[in-house]
Amino acid sequence: MRSIILLALLGLVQASPDAAFVCPASVAHRIAAASPLAAQRFTCPRRTSPILGSSLSGKQAVPGGSQLRRRSSGARMSATEAELSAVLSTAIKAGRAAGALMKEKLGAEVIKTKVNSKDLLTEIDPMCEKIIRDIVLAEHPAHSFLGEESVAAGAEASGRAMDLVKDSEWLWVVDPIDGTTNFVSGMPLSAVSIGVARRGELVVGVIVDPFRDEVFSAARGQGAFMNGKAISVGEEDDIGDAVIAAGSPPSLASIKPSLRGVTALMPKCRTIRMIGSAALHFAWIANGRLTAYWEPDLNSWDSAAG
Repeated sequence: MRSIILLALLGLVQASPDAAFVCPASVAHRIAAASPLAAQRFTCPRRTSPILGSSLSGKQAVPGGSQLRRRSSGARMSATEAELSAVLSTAIKAGRAAGALMKEKLGAEVIKTKVNSKDLLTEIDPMCEKIIRDIVLAEHPAHSFLGEESVAAGAEASGRAMDLVKDSEWLWVVDPIDGTTNFVSGMPLSAVSIGVARRGELVVGVIVDPFRDEVFSAARGQGAFMNGKAISVGEEDDIGDAVIAAGSPPSLASIKPSLRGVTALMPKCRTIRMIGSAALHFAWIANGRLTAYWEPDLNSWDSAAG
């Protein structure tokens, strides 16, 4: 499965070198043409899902944040189909279990903020992470686990945490509630995000939207699915038909590049939406609800399943 990453879209690289843009190839060159400063590297999807295809770069300013790969390099023994199937089954089970608690507790109160007042934590976040961790380690006790809520806030802490586990045989990278601000506000627009890497290569991705009872899943080389049915990206061939999602990053340093992208693209595309969940953005590109998505500030657990 392939996707597109524009590392310098609309000149965003000047302020945010880790800016990522994900979309089908059919509209890629039109989006890039919106700015003469766009210097991009492409691996583009053609009617396939971008799940497991976008960049698990984390924040490029984070040491170790870009250590996991979408594709293997060199000679490596691939995971067997049985191994992938077992891991995928566990990921879906864990995601559904955490999602059930999310659905029950929608609108939970904030117990503290992390990096700043825009970066929220509820008592439900660590509870959902524990549900996922317990299921994963019960079924795969030798696997490593990296969850957002088990890592201290801040770029340096994220980088150190990834450095400790990036070379694991099997590594689960989890955001128990992606879209916490939506969740706190009572808006049913958040999801469980679970990505699994083997020897540094992402091989399984699961995104669970408990509010619509939708499970997006993919395993390396086996296609992408929603509730067991095959999905693919949209058919838009022109940027004028594109429905694009933009991130609303909590980092103050990322606001300007994000708004620069909105200003440049909004006159050219059909519309821009800020949904507030990277996981849902990835999932909705995968099944064609969205055409493209960019955000200049993501951690590994935000994008591991996407």
